[in-house]
Amino acid sequence: MKLAIITQVVHKRFQQQIWAYAPYVKEINLWTKHVDEVLLVAPIVEADKTAIDLAYSAPNIQLCKVPSFSLQGIAAICKAMLVLPIAIYQIQKAMRAADHIHLRCPGNMGLLGCMLQIFFPSKIKTAKYAGNWDPNSKQPWSYQLQRWILQNTFLTRNMTVLVYGEWPNMSRNCRSFFTASYRQSELKNTPPRALTSPIQCLFVGSLTAGKNPMYAIRLVEDLVNKGIAVELRLFGDGALRTTLESYCAQNNLSTVIQFCGNQDAAEVQQAYESSHFLLLPSQSEGWPKAVAEAMFWACVPLVTPVSCVPFMLNEQSQGLLLSLQIEQDAEQIIALLQQPAIYQSKAQAALDWSRQYTLDQFEVEIAKLLRP
Repeated sequence: MKLAIITQVVHKRFQQQIWAYAPYVKEINLWTKHVDEVLLVAPIVEADKTAIDLAYSAPNIQLCKVPSFSLQGIAAICKAMLVLPIAIYQIQKAMRAADHIHLRCPGNMGLLGCMLQIFFPSKIKTAKYAGNWDPNSKQPWSYQLQRWILQNTFLTRNMTVLVYGEWPNMSRNCRSFFTASYRQSELKNTPPRALTSPIQCLFVGSLTAGKNPMYAIRLVEDLVNKGIAVELRLFGDGALRTTLESYCAQNNLSTVIQFCGNQDAAEVQQAYESSHFLLLPSQSEGWPKAVAEAMFWACVPLVTPVSCVPFMLNEQSQGLLLSLQIEQDAEQIIALLQQPAIYQSKAQAALDWSRQYTLDQFEVEIAKLLRP
């Protein structure tokens, strides 16, 4: 079987291997195990790998390079018009040659893929919609257009659309799905932590506006001001790092807040295993891997109720939902700290739930999707 993958993820050629964002590659490696050949249509650059990159394991990948482009702003759209013919040519060429077409959505390449797959109605297809499928959420027009095309069973045929969560009025080609980070063999006894001081909090994600790391910092600052011994480590990097570091320095938070930058999966796992809480006040998510990973190691998530997060937390029996009101969120955290038995219950419930979703089970489900 020949599998065509259409993706927006920027790939790197380094030391005769193909590298990309590790969680993404870890999943794609499961797809490529079950096919004979892979046509990878994606932006590709010559660059060094970083701590958060992983190499593809499949030896049978044919690269179909496309330019990276944006549709935000008039100047970006004008520039995109110059490179769109190249992207369209590469995508339709790969689709024509493939036995199975796999789209990674949402994204600019996903948008083109959604449009072009219409002209291949007899091809077997899957689309992984990794964003928020909530029909009531505020999203960019291009995301809304992708959702509309994917669930239109007249335009989109022979396709299984994988979405996070169960939503009203889902079309018959949509299927609630999940993702995973760890194998069954990696399971080990991880009892919930005792609530000893200082309370260890963790932020895992890019330091960008969408992940809202400033709110995590301000919430910890408020807890400190209320006399709670708490520390926060931030794993990740991004455009806001300098601003966040300056805020911590100006507000005398440098002793309780640590910026760890991008680290490999082993370092992040150790942080999960030694932390009481994951703080992730995101503005938008699909299936937030950091939340599922934290739960896997009995680290209780404190997260915003976006996308399928309320389902993941089982309406707060496995964590706490943030209101993004500092005072209100601080008070509910303090109330939980005063009830160690309830904290332990949430941590254990989070662990039990998350460990249903292993890479082993994930691979079984992917193999089913690829069967002709």
